[in-house]
Amino acid sequence: MPTALLSVFDKNGLLPLASGLRDMGWKLLATGGTLRVLLEAGLKVQEVADYTGAPECFDGRVKTLHPKIHGGLLFRREISAHVDDAKRLNIEPIDLVVVNLYPFEDTILKDNVGFEDCIEQIDIGGPSMLRSAAKNHASVTVLIDPSQYDSFLEKSRNGTWSEADRRVCALEVFHRTSAYDAAISNWMREQVPKSAANELPKQVSLNLVSKQSLRYGENPHQPAGFYVQPAGRTEGIAACTQLQGKELSFNNLLDSDGAARVVWQFSEAACVIVKHNNPCGIGLADDPKDAFLKAQASDPVSAYGGIAAFNRPIDEQTASAMAPTFWEVILAPGFTKEAIEVFKAKKQLRLLETPRQWLLSANGLDLRSIGGGFLLQSPDELFVPVSQWEVKVTGNTPRPPYRDLLLAQIAAKAVKSNSIALAKDGGTVGIGAGQMSRVDSVEIACKKAGDRARGAVLGSDAFFPFADGLELAAKNGVTAFIEPGGSVRDAEVVEAAQRLSVWLFFTGMRHFRH
Repeated sequence: MPTALLSVFDKNGLLPLASGLRDMGWKLLATGGTLRVLLEAGLKVQEVADYTGAPECFDGRVKTLHPKIHGGLLFRREISAHVDDAKRLNIEPIDLVVVNLYPFEDTILKDNVGFEDCIEQIDIGGPSMLRSAAKNHASVTVLIDPSQYDSFLEKSRNGTWSEADRRVCALEVFHRTSAYDAAISNWMREQVPKSAANELPKQVSLNLVSKQSLRYGENPHQPAGFYVQPAGRTEGIAACTQLQGKELSFNNLLDSDGAARVVWQFSEAACVIVKHNNPCGIGLADDPKDAFLKAQASDPVSAYGGIAAFNRPIDEQTASAMAPTFWEVILAPGFTKEAIEVFKAKKQLRLLETPRQWLLSANGLDLRSIGGGFLLQSPDELFVPVSQWEVKVTGNTPRPPYRDLLLAQIAAKAVKSNSIALAKDGGTVGIGAGQMSRVDSVEIACKKAGDRARGAVLGSDAFFPFADGLELAAKNGVTAFIEPGGSVRDAEVVEAAQRLSVWLFFTGMRHFRH
């Protein structure tokens, strides 16, 4: 008579599985709540404590950690010495383990949950049994999810359940226990003193689950998907609700995240338009419509086919202003019914309702793959307040408005380096991105701005290595410059600013974005 051990937190599908096993002549072992459910259903089942001769102890912390359990799972049936040991120790084979784990991931996501409550939800016996059974899958079947039960019963009844099936189940176990351990270690890392928690971890486990399959990646020949942490809080794109439109693509997700990351850095109504993962327009105003108009005016040609993100709900007036232009995705923390009616005419347009905050990374880490490994850093979350910038040169024009100073530098931080952003009257007017030479980025930004460069503020993600970039922008009418400083030629740049009578601010913090 084959033996099955059942110990599940999730009782879905338990009774049909247990009944099916009994009908096929299996002996059933069970623990705790699983045992009670089976007994109440009238099924014949033996308690694990009776089977092992060792009662549960320590408030149930020790139930299945016993040689009769793990020996029954681990001894190799085809090795005579293992079989002899099992007989000598009176250990019977266990042929099936059905286990799912304490809901540790769900517990840590609850509000106001205590440290001790989380600790008690760390399953010990469950993962131990799963690993023992999975290791010996040549002889033992292990089921970890109710979705596996029907297939197992059907194939067992017709005699087609095979070692290949058991191997697939074993793989699922190791996926699950790996993710479970990663959830625990990530949570525990957050509990250590801040001074230690601020250090990068010595080991990182990339345990991710598929959130959404994608048609393809950046290009049609690249398979792709959207993955999330199995125990992570739902945030960012994963927390968005798609209200209409076709499926999001790989590039849509990248650009949507890029736009949302920037727009939520502003306290007043803002609109950020992104194209190819670079902002091409940012606008600040009292309402979302005016913010959009400023953002679009920054570079209307590049904005076409872009992605627009807002930090305020979109009303009918904003929707009507956007309607004449083609957009891939529009993100906002809400859409009025009237706005949705306007957008309904564009059936392919994707509308995403966002949460009201947006983190700059997942789990506080910025991770990128390179050939042979991964690069890991903390996200670029810091920003020196405008009030702490050092005024290196006072220009002969009035001091630039705080809003334009802030906008120019946040925009420069968001654009790929070498990045230059020109801002004026609460909107960007020209952006130069991703050039190998900073003066080339200045030239592009000024060309985009045209006459609007006159009186604009220039934000730079890194220092000017030479005075030429400042001189070119000043020639086009830019009257204020923001950069971190730190170049060996800072004195030359300061001298040029003095000679041209333009404002020059040093922030002391670089914001490269590669």
